[in-house]
Amino acid sequence: MLIIVRHGRTDANASGLLVGRRLDPALDALGKRQAAALAAAMSGPARVISSPLQRTRQTAAAFGQPVDIDERWIELDYGDLDGTPLRDVPADVWTAGQADPSLAPGGGESLVDLGVRVRAACADLVEEAGRRDVVVVTHVSPVKAALAWALGVGDEVSWRAFVAPASITRIATSGPRPSLHTFNACAHLDGLS
Repeated sequence: MLIIVRHGRTDANASGLLVGRRLDPALDALGKRQAAALAAAMSGPARVISSPLQRTRQTAAAFGQPVDIDERWIELDYGDLDGTPLRDVPADVWTAGQADPSLAPGGGESLVDLGVRVRAACADLVEEAGRRDVVVVTHVSPVKAALAWALGVGDEVSWRAFVAPASITRIATSGPRPSLHTFNACAHLDGLS
């Protein structure tokens, strides 16, 4: 099974900032508890892979085993918008991005480009995840790109999906094509605050 999880919460997430890869915040206290709950919800995956950013590495460390870093799982580069409060992103920027997933914010990366690298990362894990559980600790945008890969749909689906911090997405890879088993599962976080 390919198990894709979003990292735990950071102060930047909690305060509503658009956080890509230029900022590299650590998990906050709740994020650390979420990471522990993630690890407890899974019985020792065979392999753990992480984005290189601190918040994902901290979440991956909760599994208590070696972590492989794969740059393809890094968050979308929001360019000049990185660190901007979501409420301050101009409406026309959101509208344009929703209309054309090939657009990239100033100096950033498009959803299409993100989708290309995440699809390649998923494809490279198909055989292994068909035999054993592989956990990938990543960010909101790569989780959405993996969802698009599993469903065989375009990158524009990103605008129609919500991914909570420390949520779990499971994709079976042992059949003729990927099969989405769960998306944005959060029951393991019940009672955390």
